[in-house]
Amino acid sequence: LFLAVCAVGIGGTFQYGYNVSIINAPTQHIHKFLNETWRSRYHKELNPDLLTFLWSVIASIFSLGGLCGALIGGSMAIRLGRKGALLMNNVIAILASILMGISFPTGLFELLIAGRFLIGINSGIGLCVQPLYIGEFAPKHLRGGLAMGTSIFLTGGILTGQVIGLRELLGGEKHWPLLLSSSCIPAFAQLLFLPWFPESPRYLLIDRGDELSCAKALKRFHGSSEYRREMEDIQRECFALDGEKPKKPWQLFTDPGVRWQLITVIVMTMGQQLSGINAIYFYATYVFEQAGILAEKIPYVTLGTGVCECLTALSCVRSNYVGRRYLIIGGYLLMTLWCTVLTFSLTYQELYSWVPYMSMTCVFAFILSFGLGPGGITNTLTAELFVQSSRPAAYMIAGTVSWISFFTVGMLFPFIVNGLKQYCFVVFLLECFFVAAFLFLIMPETKNKSFLEIKKEFHKLNFGRNA
Repeated sequence: LFLAVCAVGIGGTFQYGYNVSIINAPTQHIHKFLNETWRSRYHKELNPDLLTFLWSVIASIFSLGGLCGALIGGSMAIRLGRKGALLMNNVIAILASILMGISFPTGLFELLIAGRFLIGINSGIGLCVQPLYIGEFAPKHLRGGLAMGTSIFLTGGILTGQVIGLRELLGGEKHWPLLLSSSCIPAFAQLLFLPWFPESPRYLLIDRGDELSCAKALKRFHGSSEYRREMEDIQRECFALDGEKPKKPWQLFTDPGVRWQLITVIVMTMGQQLSGINAIYFYATYVFEQAGILAEKIPYVTLGTGVCECLTALSCVRSNYVGRRYLIIGGYLLMTLWCTVLTFSLTYQELYSWVPYMSMTCVFAFILSFGLGPGGITNTLTAELFVQSSRPAAYMIAGTVSWISFFTVGMLFPFIVNGLKQYCFVVFLLECFFVAAFLFLIMPETKNKSFLEIKKEFHKLNFGRNA
């Protein structure tokens, strides 16, 4: 099970985290490349406004690709299987790496844009299919811990990208094309290791009707002496579904039996992206400058944020013992607290010499709180709140909401900063509090419960007194 999570994660959410972080290091070098390419092509200087526009396209096209990936990830998981979809996804990553790698020697910045779009598609598919696959092959009593592999590899990807992007490694002017094309390494690693593991047992039995292959897969994942209990659970779910085919995303919106599960997933996914965590990463330099950190120390302080979240994700494997509900609600409440303290410290940072370091501490504490709950538990809960026929469509909806929210934060945060100054984190404070309140009122505990038992928990909410 541990090796399976590693084989799935290295080409899944690791790619997302890695490609979010590596684009920050070569910003100035890409600006220079755009200027030189424009000058050699048209024999005139590139207009500063057009330069800003081209850079914005290169940075934000990743989000558009991710949205496209989320829209097709569920369908790929149904047609090709969970494992098959992840293997096919690596072809997209390798093609993206080639395009980004040859953009500089060929002098075609358009290839850089195309490569970022394709690696966005790869990340969108990976974010959709990886937690789906892990959630389906994990035994009920270990599902929370194993599903945290999604968060561990995502944060590990962010940290790895930050380390390799340092100017002492591949973040220098000569090596930035290698940095962007290095996404092919995790793709090749997954192509090498993932074929050794079986397809999702639930997919094999419920979607394909192949009981023999399901039993073989369960023996590989759970051991020959422990697989029968999980087999019985899958058979009960298969009987309850009574041959129901996988649903399309739009069918979930009209199905009263999943109304509150869908609302909960949408609120959690929006809450995860709009909580301010992406703003912290995208604008960490701004936050640390406001906190009074010296410019030459900022890249290494930013690296500390990646270490911080990665360690938190590793420690949150204990979610299997604590419970999902306590962790995610507690995480949002702590984020609310740290946003409040950060607002005060940024407001009064000139009064005392220690206040700027209080701001920096708040940033790290905010990231720790995010990793404690919203960062890792959200994807786990998306798998747990739906039965087999609804799960791929739920991930498509969650992925679409996630990428739209991701893009929205990236676009609006500069304006929020300019308009609200040091009070910019008040917006995220309110958002975190309202998500915590919603989850406290609506979401049941899912620890050690089967997918059918969780469905019954929502039955009264969905049908009221008629339940």
